[in-house]
Amino acid sequence: MNDVPQRIETHDAPRPGGHYSQAMVANGFVFVSGQLPIHHDGTIHRHESFDVQARIAIGNMLTIARAAGCDPEHLVKVTAYIVGIDNWRHFNTIYDEMLGYARPARTVVPVLELHHGCLVEVEAIGAVQPAI
Repeated sequence: MNDVPQRIETHDAPRPGGHYSQAMVANGFVFVSGQLPIHHDGTIHRHESFDVQARIAIGNMLTIARAAGCDPEHLVKVTAYIVGIDNWRHFNTIYDEMLGYARPARTVVPVLELHHGCLVEVEAIGAVQPAI
């Protein structure tokens, strides 16, 4: 396959703060970079509850995936990094609510800390659906 990777950028999600892209599409898949609880205007929500942070981070991941042509039902793999093993059940509840019937493969990784003092980061891989 001669598929040149395509960079995905949407103003509806936070702009990358470093040398990376919000997502890349290659060979029919979108690879969404790790998303923290940062609004598209750059406001970092590190002092909000875990639940609020999880909703923002998952929302960013979904927004970027959709910008690439991938809805939740076409997500293949989601990885979440969470601070505090006690937050796992909160993450499950919010994830279930936001992804609905979608059931991609998933890994939740408990960590000691994340950038900016945030409590959750979410990345994903999904299948891009052709435009009709």
